[in-house]
Amino acid sequence: MDGAGTVSARLEAQFAFLNEADRLKSVLRATTLVDGSRPENSGEHSWHLALYALVLADQAKAGVDINRVIRMLLIHDLVEIDVGDVPIHSANGLAHGSSETMAAEQRAADRIFGLLPNDLRQDLRALWEEFEAAQTPDAIFAKSLDRVQPVMANLMSGGGTWTTYQVTADQLEQRVGTKIARGAPALWEWIKARTAAFFP
Repeated sequence: MDGAGTVSARLEAQFAFLNEADRLKSVLRATTLVDGSRPENSGEHSWHLALYALVLADQAKAGVDINRVIRMLLIHDLVEIDVGDVPIHSANGLAHGSSETMAAEQRAADRIFGLLPNDLRQDLRALWEEFEAAQTPDAIFAKSLDRVQPVMANLMSGGGTWTTYQVTADQLEQRVGTKIARGAPALWEWIKARTAAFFP
């Protein structure tokens, strides 16, 4: 294949991925917009999280690369194109991290990242896997922000999914607070104080 053909094939693959990513805008989440007017979609959620990382970078521990965190957050929910949103409080908190959900997300990652040229496929899939594993400083902070944003939406919308799923203070601490505190302890302390009014 000549140079022009190689470029053309690469662009075909890149745009196949980008066009597929557009479908994330049609995946509705349990979390609403902060004004409670409608559910947010997963594309909006991913953009908002990238902005969270940019603005809350000072909450990251030493050594966290915010540019990598932003990259992770932009792609972290692409698998929801196939799997949909699995709310953290649904099925009494058991659905989100279930083996069935994780297997479905791996199949989705195979398909969606598989649309990309090999170099990008390997790079972005590795970044997604790093986020999922939540073992590196970058991924731990990214996961923290992924838990923070829905909490803020619930605070602003009068309880949101906490009311829908009858969440208790202990459940919030276990499912959300521990994850936030792991990557941004001061952030969780600030937010936790504001959740108290919803859990008398």
